[in-house]
Amino acid sequence: MQIQIHQEDFQLDALAALFWPKYQALFIADVHLGKTEHFRKNGAAIPQGIGSQNYKRLDLLLQKYQPQQVYFLGDLFHSDKNQDWEKFEYWIAQQNTRFTLIKGNHDIIPDFLLERSSIDIINEWRKDGFLFCHHPQEKETDFVICGHVHPGFRLRGHARQHLKLACFYKTKNQLILPAFGAFTGKHFIKPQDGNEVFLINESSIYPLKFDDSHQSA
Repeated sequence: MQIQIHQEDFQLDALAALFWPKYQALFIADVHLGKTEHFRKNGAAIPQGIGSQNYKRLDLLLQKYQPQQVYFLGDLFHSDKNQDWEKFEYWIAQQNTRFTLIKGNHDIIPDFLLERSSIDIINEWRKDGFLFCHHPQEKETDFVICGHVHPGFRLRGHARQHLKLACFYKTKNQLILPAFGAFTGKHFIKPQDGNEVFLINESSIYPLKFDDSHQSA
């Protein structure tokens, strides 16, 4: 789904990613690789195969957009190095795209391991009036594009029916991306007037705009 922010075109993808055609740049937030292995190591019974979904979706995005640059907006890896790190090193070695990690609070993997995999490491990136970072922050000078929150929305229907969906969440000066990772929770947002929510339901995106306490598609 194409949207325009400050006269710039962006593509929202139902695989929980944002594409900026002008710079052939793909943005992904909160992958949390290694999280399933981290929980297993601590005794949780996590089904096999959840982590592999992340790589399938990454491959689909790279095939679809063929970006020149991929930016991870923080929390690429969930914890200390574990077995999943070797899987990631193998995967990224097969790619021809340039990768940059904008560090988040979970990114405690040593820098030398990231650099060994040819991943650039920065704290934020500014371009054409946009600030790309991990944590949300309201600014007057830049439009912020970030992650961290794992935004979700409860879509309520009749007879107490409701869906809990991941979403992109847009305020006046900020766009928060959904968590990319297959094993991540959601923080259910409560939009204010003027906010926009872009719900992800399977392969489609459904926009909602909030005005005077009412939502409209």
